[in-house]
Amino acid sequence: MTMLSDQDTSASWKPGRREQLVDLLKQTTTVWDIVIIGGGITGAGILRECGRRGLKALLLEKHDFSYGSSSKSSKMVHGGLRYLASGQLSLTRDSVRERQRLMTEAEGLVDPLRFVMPHYRGQFPPGFLFERVLDVYDLMAGARQHHRYPARDAVYLAPGIREERLASLSQFTDAVTDDSRLVLRVLHEAHMSGVQSLNYCAVKHVLKSRPSEAGQTRVSGVVAQDMISNQELEIPAKVVINATGAWADELRVAQGEAARMRPLRGSHLVIPGWRFPVGYSVSFFHPHDKRPVFIFPWEGVTVIGTTDLDHHQDMRDDASISQAEVNYLLGGIQHQFPALGLNEDDVISSWSGVRPVVSSGALNPSEEKREHSVWDEKGLITVAGGKLTTFRLIALDVLKHAAKYLENENLGVKGNHSNDESRIFSRVNRGEVLNHLPNGQAGRLVGRFGLAANEIATCEPDQLQPVQGTPACMAELRWSLDNEMVMHLDDLMLRRSRLGLLLPNAGASVLDEVGHLCRSKLGWSESHWADEVRRYEDIYRRHFSLPGAPVDSTEVNDPAGRRQEIPA
Repeated sequence: MTMLSDQDTSASWKPGRREQLVDLLKQTTTVWDIVIIGGGITGAGILRECGRRGLKALLLEKHDFSYGSSSKSSKMVHGGLRYLASGQLSLTRDSVRERQRLMTEAEGLVDPLRFVMPHYRGQFPPGFLFERVLDVYDLMAGARQHHRYPARDAVYLAPGIREERLASLSQFTDAVTDDSRLVLRVLHEAHMSGVQSLNYCAVKHVLKSRPSEAGQTRVSGVVAQDMISNQELEIPAKVVINATGAWADELRVAQGEAARMRPLRGSHLVIPGWRFPVGYSVSFFHPHDKRPVFIFPWEGVTVIGTTDLDHHQDMRDDASISQAEVNYLLGGIQHQFPALGLNEDDVISSWSGVRPVVSSGALNPSEEKREHSVWDEKGLITVAGGKLTTFRLIALDVLKHAAKYLENENLGVKGNHSNDESRIFSRVNRGEVLNHLPNGQAGRLVGRFGLAANEIATCEPDQLQPVQGTPACMAELRWSLDNEMVMHLDDLMLRRSRLGLLLPNAGASVLDEVGHLCRSKLGWSESHWADEVRRYEDIYRRHFSLPGAPVDSTEVNDPAGRRQEIPA
């Protein structure tokens, strides 16, 4: 099925495998069944389904795996109450079912998270109405998971919340994840089926077939450039799938198609857990525009999010939070938790993701629908939109469109399986070593690393100790360096682990130890390490910290879609 046949938990990413794959792509003219462009959750999900069906598939990512929106989402695996409230019933139903599936199959990576919603007298929605929405939400999940509490219980559910005119609070359940590790786990599962993936390999343009008798051509492969070796690769394929998310129009417009995407930015702030301790996610409506804002505990810190506005920054550069967004998020917290006194000095880091929303022409960004769309344009199949939660269903839909190009291929795409073949993640039997770890850490390793968890657990005890202030340990980084195609320091600090987001000053306190690991595992010289640190610090300063620029008053949409300034 594939040219590289080892099928252990991480065969495609073992040291030297990247070079082998690039050389084989350079030297052979093998026609792949499917080439997938884009290494986020959508591309990873498609690759996983290709592997399950015995297809010869290759995924190419211009940057690092999960580099774009799939490492910068709101981390929520949720059914989407807002979609239910807006009448998107099928999207909500599918999302709730997939959420339940992921919590079952990927416990320790996708975990339940309780939400608290305060209800104030004279404000929408009143508690009794929200209860009816939650009844439907729980009905879709097949279990009652919500409760309503009197205002006096706010001290337990959301300490410090504004109590003036507080009438009641609702509590319901969704789920939270580490989105980047979710992508990596799906890719590992895909690799066990023999498919392949390559990061830092940019598709430059598509190949076209010879004209038919009718003079028609169709896409027949891609030309890509390996950004590490600088080699150009011509890769024939029966089908090319464009799964580049918010960047989907780049390839489409180059083929003469009309643009369809509306990139929307969602930004988040990270606060030390001790400075803003929350046991649950607290969701409320922002006093300025009545959009939902939430606070939630994640990996030992507290996250505040999210904005939802048209992204006018250059799409060739990574997204960054604007000062107006900082003011908006902090202003919402200062209003809702007035005694907390939170300000910019409390922020550890930030991140901004660009949502791949298909434009409907709505004035208000928040009114855009979030369902996915698939377009087949002469052999270039583009998928855009959709939610992190429903990546499996999106992948199945994409393969339905691809089937007609795959001669004699029985794809068996039904999307409704109940047997083990439909599992996204392999079952993991905990070994004796894992059983000696604290239950929370063992569950974390199984969730994030799957079958490799037992291997990680054999590291020296000091390497298994959590890094202060986080649940992560150096054993995880050691394994990633050996097995996850780490090419740059930011790959390790911002995606394989999240230490760069969770620790102050981009994780400066652990860089000496990380540097020792990188030099030992990757063979980096002192000068190479110094270059990587400079690169990483520059990326962090520009895209994961607070902005140094003045407030940009054109960066925030009001509910009517007009542009207006958010006061500091």
